[in-house]
Amino acid sequence: MEPNETPMGPEELRPEPQKPKKKVLPYVVCCLATAVVVFALTFVGMTLLQSRQKSTSGDDYLAKVQEVVALLDARYVDGLDHSKLGDQLASAAVTATGDRWSYYISADELAAYQEQNANAYVGIGVTIRLENEDDAGFTVASVTPGGPAEAAGLQIGDMLLAIDGANMKELGMEEARNRVRGEEGTSLTLTVQRGGETFDVTVTRATIEVEVVRAELLDGGVGYLKINNFDSGCAEKSIAAIEYLREQGATSLLFDVRFNPGGHKDELVELLDYLLPEGPLFRSVDYKGNEDIDYSDASCVELPMAVLVNGDSYSAAEFFAAALQEYGVGTVVGTQTVGKANYQQTFVLSDGSAVAVSTGHYQTPHGVTLAGVGITPDIPVEVDDDTYLKIYSNALEKSEDAQLQAAIAALTQGNP
Repeated sequence: MEPNETPMGPEELRPEPQKPKKKVLPYVVCCLATAVVVFALTFVGMTLLQSRQKSTSGDDYLAKVQEVVALLDARYVDGLDHSKLGDQLASAAVTATGDRWSYYISADELAAYQEQNANAYVGIGVTIRLENEDDAGFTVASVTPGGPAEAAGLQIGDMLLAIDGANMKELGMEEARNRVRGEEGTSLTLTVQRGGETFDVTVTRATIEVEVVRAELLDGGVGYLKINNFDSGCAEKSIAAIEYLREQGATSLLFDVRFNPGGHKDELVELLDYLLPEGPLFRSVDYKGNEDIDYSDASCVELPMAVLVNGDSYSAAEFFAAALQEYGVGTVVGTQTVGKANYQQTFVLSDGSAVAVSTGHYQTPHGVTLAGVGITPDIPVEVDDDTYLKIYSNALEKSEDAQLQAAIAALTQGNP
């Protein structure tokens, strides 16, 4: 079977943010935006990892796994659940690569993974996070405008305690996500805590289009574009938004890719081609050593540009900022990015599960790798933890966003 190639695929299993105090990119539960959660390594999985490291024979690790499974079958006091072995061992095998960007996707999770790549899903339209370990539930971090959750009255800051009577904290984020999944038109009941009040809310599941890009003309002729990911439709919608802003009188462009998890290479290249003059846009080297270079034509957008980034800007978002920076047309503002330079191909397995494996490396137009380094902003602007969370939740006034204001100043300096 040919692999389903999704270079620079969005981080369905996003690693912990670079700043561990900021629990900002937890799991997008109800909107399934971070649908894939790799199973934790079990004792059997750890044995596979250790045997792979020590083995000099290709068959030794398989024999060792069989030996361990036989031992657990014979002696483990609570009985070994064989139904979990396939997922656990497959996850362990991928983990044994030591590559944080490769991951296993169970058959149950594959549909959500594919939904995410399409920028549409069936859900209720909220994201949640665990704000404090001793909280009784999960806090609503954002509510999708026009979605079922907003229609039902859910608000940012609400704490979700239960779903259809089942305790959310005890279920955990992954199981809570699974229970929110369902057919369009069906309903679920959430127990919500708001301030000192606890009440139930019934929400009807619906198909929701992910807001890929949001555009707004700011004072000083600054055309602001918030790009949420580089998945399907990003380039087309971003280009349309840029043209709209120019029609409205934009004299500069400000791209916000903070908290952008990445997406598809083709979307990135199409947008860069529209923005940048003739020259190399993107370089990739696959596992065979084959190099591929994408080029831009001479047509470009001749406006001053700036890009907002942070420690949760990944993959395509980083290379977008890097290209504008290297061409000298974009000022990068914010904090150091994560440094993801591997791309993945998704291979669907015979049982309906899948493995996303890093099969190559990406480089900037100048041939620079971002692996483990990321983008260094031209104008570094740090923010505190509370502000970081508010930016993620779209709960910060633009006038209070120091990173945004620094980017605006860079674009408008000297303008009347």
